[in-house]
Amino acid sequence: MGSAASSRPSRAEPPLAALRQLLAALGLLLLLLLLLLLLLLLLLGEGDCQLLTSCGIHKCTTDFVSFTSHLNAALEDFDLEFCKALRAYSVCTYRNSKVCRGNLVYHSAVLGIDDLMTQRNCTKDGPTSSTNPEMTHDPCNYSGHTEVKEHQWGEKTSPFLFCGLFGDPHLRTFKDHFQTCKVEGAWPLIDNNYLSVQVTNVLVVPGSSATATNKITIIFKSYQDCTDQKVYQAMTDDLPAAFVDGTTSGGDGNTRSLHIVEKVSGKYIEMHARYIGTTVYIRQLGHYLTLAIRMPQELVMAYKESQDLQLCVNGCPSSELIDQSVHLPLPVMGELLPWGAVSHPQSGYTLETATTKCHEKILMKDIYFYSCVFDLLTTGDANFTAAAHSALQDVEALHPSKEYWRIFPRSGGGGVGRDSKFSVSLGLLCLILVEYLYDVFLDCNKILKYILSQYIE
Repeated sequence: MGSAASSRPSRAEPPLAALRQLLAALGLLLLLLLLLLLLLLLLLGEGDCQLLTSCGIHKCTTDFVSFTSHLNAALEDFDLEFCKALRAYSVCTYRNSKVCRGNLVYHSAVLGIDDLMTQRNCTKDGPTSSTNPEMTHDPCNYSGHTEVKEHQWGEKTSPFLFCGLFGDPHLRTFKDHFQTCKVEGAWPLIDNNYLSVQVTNVLVVPGSSATATNKITIIFKSYQDCTDQKVYQAMTDDLPAAFVDGTTSGGDGNTRSLHIVEKVSGKYIEMHARYIGTTVYIRQLGHYLTLAIRMPQELVMAYKESQDLQLCVNGCPSSELIDQSVHLPLPVMGELLPWGAVSHPQSGYTLETATTKCHEKILMKDIYFYSCVFDLLTTGDANFTAAAHSALQDVEALHPSKEYWRIFPRSGGGGVGRDSKFSVSLGLLCLILVEYLYDVFLDCNKILKYILSQYIE
């Protein structure tokens, strides 16, 4: 009896130890599941990370300290120089208002600036301190291009962004997402505190939802002494080399902070807004217009919540998207997807002849090539071949990052983006985690079987 009783604890120990192992394994399993969920959320949402930058309030404050540290309150011009530094501080915080939303340090700085400006009787309009006190500050020459920003993952990125619109119509957003949209009528491409761009699109072929751009309106908003408000308007067969008021430049003619250059009469113009570091290309190819723009990221993001309908920033509304997996002939396993436009004989092109025609201008089968094929099958207008080719040339001229010039399509719905490398990395990591989760699950199963066998005995 005694020996039997004393042997029971020793028989209970193995299941108890195994139970502890099982609980530990289940804890690890739960942790891995949470990590996998986080990675999946990143994988699904990383396309929107492109325009997310760290709040720059620290640099604004550091610059303000450098502007004022050498000032002597006893000197006669102290208030003048201090007000210049405050205005520069205010401008810097304003430019960061979008990315610093919700940052307590940022909001404290804004309140502090207002208080100091009131105490010193500083006006909100007036000269500002130079970023480098030893250099003459030119407010009409955007200097943000000298700063190469670092992405939150450590990757060096350009402070400029690119957006383009061409064909019937194909949109490349500031996030490098590629979409084909309907967007009939007037739509805002850009609407921020410095620039507004609106396009008007009309139906191209009866019975098709495809449209193309026949009117572009651009408003350069007044900015300090650099330029008064200038409005430019282009329409089919009317691509002027002047603003609507007849001038070709804004501000002081000597500084040329804003000016228009005619490259090909009635067919191709460029606008250079030096004071906001922005360049715009407009072309007419056939009966329709194309647009390409390069603009600093911090200015792109300087808009109010009420201005969030911007195709270049947020893409086309889902109701206006033409489903690419149905309407664009994207490559799948080396083949072209079947596509409804092949059944439109009025275009005069078959899939084979359209592919051959586009290959004459665009050798590499990227998204511009397939957009060309799509446009030919939809409209039969060979000018869309030149439009796709010119759009690619504009990318090479204006896009700040050469590694993102080419976009290669992938199957399935939704826009095509620049995030493929990051997506592949996350996808591989998810696969490794899934495999490890499976191994842990098998271990849990073995331990559970062992516990059950011990109790059954």
